[in-house]
Amino acid sequence: MKIVVIGGTGHIGSYLIPRLIHAGHEVICVSRRQRDPYHTHPAWNAVQQVCIDRAAAEEKKEFGSQVKALQGDAVIDLICFTPESAAQLAEALTGSVRHFIHCGTMWVHGHSEQVPTTEAQERKPFGEYGINKAKIEAYLLSLHRENNFPVTLLHPGHITGPGWLPINPAGHLNPEIFIRLSRSEEIVLPNIGMETLHHVHADDVAQAFEKAIVHREAATGESFHVVSEQALTLRGYAIAMAAWFGKEAKLRFLPWPEWKKTVSERDAELTWDHIAHSPAGSIEKAKRLLQYDPQYSSLQAVQEAVKYYFEQGNIPARIPTAKN
Repeated sequence: MKIVVIGGTGHIGSYLIPRLIHAGHEVICVSRRQRDPYHTHPAWNAVQQVCIDRAAAEEKKEFGSQVKALQGDAVIDLICFTPESAAQLAEALTGSVRHFIHCGTMWVHGHSEQVPTTEAQERKPFGEYGINKAKIEAYLLSLHRENNFPVTLLHPGHITGPGWLPINPAGHLNPEIFIRLSRSEEIVLPNIGMETLHHVHADDVAQAFEKAIVHREAATGESFHVVSEQALTLRGYAIAMAAWFGKEAKLRFLPWPEWKKTVSERDAELTWDHIAHSPAGSIEKAKRLLQYDPQYSSLQAVQEAVKYYFEQGNIPARIPTAKN
């Protein structure tokens, strides 16, 4: 099968494209060519690289036709963030593609209400990112119902892996939290640390995209969560990471209005987004219809990313050598 991957040099694509080549597919990677894949792999020698600046092409109303001209049997879109962008591409591909797979987000659900959250639960998104992704989902599924557009939507959680810092136990991206845990220094968490985060390793996300292609008939017209088996509470996450470093977690808690004053404005903004959503998604549907089988727990995915960060930065710490 000829597969076009849009945004293929990003974190998901760095794992997905070698998987597709190994499975025997012909792969075209569409990107701006502003970065190399996160990880080198011999499979990239077999990939056709096509350079397109999506924003510029969309401005000229040419992106959809440019992707259509590549004549892919399947198109995987990893970098679509607005309904207008989704519509331009989907309309161009209607009637000419066997399978279209869109990368969404768990944030289409908004606040978690009943957990684990299933794909069937009502969408109540908030924030520009979640609202736009929910609109894209609704549009693409309506296109499937009305025109039999062969779409599948995959909704990852907090993607991580080597080269991509994970959302930390305080709900933001500052690596200092992991450094302090490695030294058994105190960290301060918002509220009582019972909000949740749901990580997923980038290779498990890649696995889900590959399996959606394999199980195309079951996947078409459906949305799926792509996360690890279990979410983590902030408190449990911090305790587990300290233990991984061979230390005891020293935790203190502050109510949100006080806690947000202890960090930068950007860190507070990220934390609020993450704890307000507190995702905890079910993967039963993906396991049943796609045979999705995540190889990493949330902690394992995080630990691999943190290990890479510490090694690259020559940060001294006791770090286990194996995934555990």
